[in-house]
Amino acid sequence: MNANRKLMNLQLFAVPDNINQTGDIAPVISMDFANRIGQNIATLQRILGIVNMVPMAAGTLIKIYKETVTLADQVAEGEEIKLSKVKRVLDRTIELGLGKYLKETTAELIQQVGRDRAINRTDELLIREIRKAIKKTFFDTIAAGTGTAPAGSTLQKALANVWGALQHRYEDMDVTPIYFVSSDDVATYLGDANVSTQTLFGFTYIENFLGIGSAFVHPGLKKGQVAGTVVENLNGAYVPATGGDLADAFDLTADESGLVGVTHNPKTGNASIDTLIFCSVVFYPEYIDGVIIGKIGEAEGGESEGGGTETTYTAVENPTGNPAGQGWYELVEGEYVLTEDTTVTSGKTYYVASV
Repeated sequence: MNANRKLMNLQLFAVPDNINQTGDIAPVISMDFANRIGQNIATLQRILGIVNMVPMAAGTLIKIYKETVTLADQVAEGEEIKLSKVKRVLDRTIELGLGKYLKETTAELIQQVGRDRAINRTDELLIREIRKAIKKTFFDTIAAGTGTAPAGSTLQKALANVWGALQHRYEDMDVTPIYFVSSDDVATYLGDANVSTQTLFGFTYIENFLGIGSAFVHPGLKKGQVAGTVVENLNGAYVPATGGDLADAFDLTADESGLVGVTHNPKTGNASIDTLIFCSVVFYPEYIDGVIIGKIGEAEGGESEGGGTETTYTAVENPTGNPAGQGWYELVEGEYVLTEDTTVTSGKTYYVASV
């Protein structure tokens, strides 16, 4: 009799057939969410022209360099050939930290609008913030480029000058230019031009802008500043969210690329659903001097000391010899100054002044 009573009690508390449990729902939601973020990042990777994303451990220091090549003077027949110097200097480092993002969806919101809508809507807000974080790191680095181009009085002229500087910096290399402009400057230009824009990963971009390459539009660059580099100078790195103790400990669901790991779990203490995301992705230029910065709105030449006469600066094609001895100029922070270089520095643009 007692045995039968115990059996009946167990049956009263048994899980009913076909009931939806947490384990049946959370992985599906997490996989959908991981795929959405992963596809966003993969799309950005594609339009930036980055072929491979490099997996790295959390805490890795990514090093960004400047590179200069100083060619030695030529010598007469029979004389000892002098050494040319190639110098690779560390400019800055970026730490690839472990990106952790957590948010909660309350029971009240789930009751009001339904589970899927409540979780998806608040998850979408979290995606937006993750995108902002990735873009901020990228644009902060692009804006710190040390290459320079002559200023232009309009957006078109400034970008043309950046294009010209890229041709000198990457001479004899098969490269694809890419540009970055402020949304404020493009707004002025688009008011007078018929241009189609596209939006991906929160970026607005214009393919083949002005016939010189794709341009990304973003308020991360200040008004009046344009930047350019080549896709071959851009790299991507990430902390894998698949496999290992981290994924096992938090039961992460990841997309196929492993760029994003997600888990959804009920939190009974305050009646909510947690969304936990691990996403550590960074895009960066390998060479900071390979990022050219230009300006809009300044005169393309300056007045001579006598006043009233405009000085024009023309880039030197295939510079050789002693730049300082030939009275050449270089562009420093948007201003032309006489160079002090006694030998030609590879990748640097020199200018001749004419009135």
